[in-house]
Amino acid sequence: MIVAEAWKANYLFWILPVVLILGLLALLALLGIFFALRLYAKLTCGRYQAKTRMDGKTVIVTGCTSGIGKETAKELAKRGARVIMACRSMEKAEKVQDEIVQSTKNANVVVKKLDLSSFESIRTFAEDINKNEKALDVLIHNAGYAETFKKNISEDGIELTMATNHYGPFLLTHLLINLLKKSSPSRIVVVASSLYRLASVNLDNPNPLNTMPGYLYYVSKEANILFTRELARRMEGTGVTVNCLHPGLIDTGIWRNVPAPLSWGLGLINTLYFKTPVQGCQTSVMLAVDENLSKVTGEYFSDCQISSLSSSASDMSRARKLWEISEKMVKLEENDPRI
Repeated sequence: MIVAEAWKANYLFWILPVVLILGLLALLALLGIFFALRLYAKLTCGRYQAKTRMDGKTVIVTGCTSGIGKETAKELAKRGARVIMACRSMEKAEKVQDEIVQSTKNANVVVKKLDLSSFESIRTFAEDINKNEKALDVLIHNAGYAETFKKNISEDGIELTMATNHYGPFLLTHLLINLLKKSSPSRIVVVASSLYRLASVNLDNPNPLNTMPGYLYYVSKEANILFTRELARRMEGTGVTVNCLHPGLIDTGIWRNVPAPLSWGLGLINTLYFKTPVQGCQTSVMLAVDENLSKVTGEYFSDCQISSLSSSASDMSRARKLWEISEKMVKLEENDPRI
């Protein structure tokens, strides 16, 4: 009994401090990793510093009631551009419009209805723009839709993620291309994502109704890149440049569709490591306004600099094939502009 008590006392005297020290070291290591990752995220966050003005320029930004779209619209308005906010929810858009006008002192911010998942809505919007706008200097395809598990189909019978993120912008670009050519030098900016590396467009299944929607978000981002590269090729010599970008992983509303309990961990990661919308809009703004990029086209940017692409996203034969498929999917009409 006395020996047992002595052993216990000895254990507490020698072993417990060692355990506490090791625990403290582990905690310090975790904190070190945390701060190192935070520092890395900050140092690799590109920032567009130029003060280039956009006075007299007309810009369309799709999906700008929140996130990087909202900050992109605000930054361009601050630079003096006429900003057309193309949004699905007019109520939300009008609130953001008031906020942008008040903060930038630029009253030339316009809200127009656009649902990129609806071909009818796209045609109505494009008809309005072509009729009432004398010029279109920049078209920014920013709007994006993501769903984790829930399967939704557009009114045109297309899986909603692909309809909103790829086929909608594809049709809108066609319907506005003559105005963009007329306004040259002009620009098209496509917000893609490095998450495209997690998936690949299945050219044999252009309307993947039975595929998990969360995966299709990644697919749509590769489609954005393939679309950009083929469009840039077709626009050579017209004065219209086309570039796409990875904005970074952003703490934005697109992640709100992730259900619990996945959303709990994601929310913490968002807060600790994801960029803010202000940081995330920097590359979009640069591609829209930077005078040094007036003739740069067909590139993929990340953190305000040109970045490399996977072999799949660089494959121009796949880009051309996706283009041909997309023409059929959006049901281009006889009188629609051809690119």
